[in-house]
Amino acid sequence: MGTLDHIGLQVSDYDKLTAFYEKALAPLGISIIMRIPEEAGVKGAGFGADGKPDFWVSEGGRTTPHLHLCFVAKNRAAVDAFYAAAMAAGGTDNGPPGIRAHYHPNYYGAFVLDPDGHNIEACCHRPE
Repeated sequence: MGTLDHIGLQVSDYDKLTAFYEKALAPLGISIIMRIPEEAGVKGAGFGADGKPDFWVSEGGRTTPHLHLCFVAKNRAAVDAFYAAAMAAGGTDNGPPGIRAHYHPNYYGAFVLDPDGHNIEACCHRPE
């Protein structure tokens, strides 16, 4: 069992950032699992896999300071696909897919700044 149940970001433009994450995280098998009902008074979307939302995006202004979030990729091809999708969705390059041997010999990751400037990464620890 992991140590985190969920994490959330407040964003400057809910619709723009939700669309960014829908596209960027799709190659990792992550999608919107649930939305906060409008009557709750705040827009929010919970992203995750296997029916569990563990990454939340909500309106309310940009979270500061900027965060670094890393999502697990099942293989290196998924890291490559994440990077391509995130860039196509409006992200900014912050480190293209590749080995990061300073972490360990099989660490394969890619980094993209989301439209609010958060450092979003996908990584694979496997040798393929």
